[in-house]
Amino acid sequence: MTAPPHTVRPTHAEIAAAAGRQVPDLLRPGLIVVFVGINPGLYSGAVGHHFARPGNRFWRALHEGGLTPRVLRPDEERQLLPLGIGITNIVARATATAAQLSPDELRAGARSLERTLRRARPAFAAVLGLGAYRTAFGRPRATAGEQPERIGETRVWLLPNPSGLNAHHQPPDLARAFAELARAAEYPAPRRRRSVG
Repeated sequence: MTAPPHTVRPTHAEIAAAAGRQVPDLLRPGLIVVFVGINPGLYSGAVGHHFARPGNRFWRALHEGGLTPRVLRPDEERQLLPLGIGITNIVARATATAAQLSPDELRAGARSLERTLRRARPAFAAVLGLGAYRTAFGRPRATAGEQPERIGETRVWLLPNPSGLNAHHQPPDLARAFAELARAAEYPAPRRRRSVG
């Protein structure tokens, strides 16, 4: 079940009712980077947009890493496609926390993700979440950065989870990690707008 479009903040009841919903993938052939979340949170499930919960640092990290010309809002996610960026998840269903996903569900999600990436064929797949990646792909010693294995011809990159709940990585750390990916992908850094005044 896909969440309805939303322009206002969801109520607590709408957020609670989002359990199990899916947020549509943002994919097309020929992308440079596909960001892979663990799974949608309930807030994202309620509003129908990726990384939508206030406090999620994904959108700021994208900009500060040089991948977008400004900080986009979650409801502007479709503006990523012309920039060569897409979004999907390891597991499609929304939960309150990623800890509610079983190891078997993560492994099944990884198999589904591999099929998705083989069809979409992006240059890079950037997985957001070290622990989930390690479990889903059976790589217990994986560290951040480029991984030795590929999915088809897609290079795999591992990044920290940008959730505001992840206190291990602060915004400057995320910006550096996203910028490293942008350099590896030879991403054309968009021009930042100059502030006036």
